[in-house]
Amino acid sequence: MSVRPWRDIVRRQSRQVMVGKVAVGGDAPITVQSMTNTPTEDAVATLDQIRRCEEVGADLMRVSCPTVEATQGLKLITKAAKVPIIADIHFHYKRALEAADAGAAALRINPGNIGSRARIREVVNAAKANGCAIRIGVNAGSLEKHLLEKYGEPCPEALVESALEHMKYLQDEDFHEFGISVKASDVFLAVAAYNGIAEACDYPLHLGITEAGGLIGGTVKSSIGLGMLLWAGIGDTIRVSLSAEPEEEIKVGYHILKSLGIRARGVKIVSCPSCARQGFDVIRTVEALEKRLAHITTPLSLSVLGCVVNGPGEARETDIGLTGGGNGRHAVFLSGISDHVVDDERMLDHIVGLVEAKAAEIDAVNAAAAAAAA
Repeated sequence: MSVRPWRDIVRRQSRQVMVGKVAVGGDAPITVQSMTNTPTEDAVATLDQIRRCEEVGADLMRVSCPTVEATQGLKLITKAAKVPIIADIHFHYKRALEAADAGAAALRINPGNIGSRARIREVVNAAKANGCAIRIGVNAGSLEKHLLEKYGEPCPEALVESALEHMKYLQDEDFHEFGISVKASDVFLAVAAYNGIAEACDYPLHLGITEAGGLIGGTVKSSIGLGMLLWAGIGDTIRVSLSAEPEEEIKVGYHILKSLGIRARGVKIVSCPSCARQGFDVIRTVEALEKRLAHITTPLSLSVLGCVVNGPGEARETDIGLTGGGNGRHAVFLSGISDHVVDDERMLDHIVGLVEAKAAEIDAVNAAAAAAAA
């Protein structure tokens, strides 16, 4: 394969922080996370949401802990969840202490909101005692009064200065197991702030365009902002903030990473928008394939093109390809080579079977390689 320097992403070098068993930063894969929207006091409902996110690949999950009852529920949640749990703390420093004792892998806090230096010290000591990481969460919508007075409005410089102030609080306590976020709902503001903090420190960065919107609008907005940053090599963990079910955030997060070639999970489908030349109903076929192949986690590629104009060319670049033909018979490509044809009636089941078989083949090769290396 030819060298393609225009596709290279040079990742920012950051220190690595452990969030439970998951590494964030350094050379670790960029992680994908979401946040539950159920009352954390209801551990059963919260775990149900976490399970759905785990099924589609969540690496980390965040839960809100505003009350004593919530941190009590957290004890059950951290024991039952398969992924590390981040406790979201706002103004009540005691909730942070309780969350650390309850098994949280990390605490999301804004140190300036916690209160006195003595309270910050208590939180840091609890984090140290329980092996918790911390995320400093700066948000354009809740900047400190003195920074708003200084800058007049939320701006990149204000977000970066806020993060650096909070960072120093933790460093002064000789605590370095933390990451930083500088979120804003304005794409330009968020991107500029993240570029600023990326230059100012080497701590891992949690990316997000906060309050991005609904499923479609929020996906587009987040893809633009996160895409710009990730393409520049900035970012160690991401959350796509949508007014949608938490598992949708995980799915979109992976699609963003797959689109940039940063991380692969499951089947990457390359499909055309369809037109009058199509030999089969591309839209309905892709909808059905996305549902029927959702259980596959092995990275592989599938092209679904309605006609021979671009179909063969796209098929040469994917593991499996389907190109619409005439008379209800369509070409199937395997590893970029035209292999056989399939008719309309058998097409969907046939492609699903081929993808499942290819995934099993890839898994077997990877398992053999791992065994040989052990």
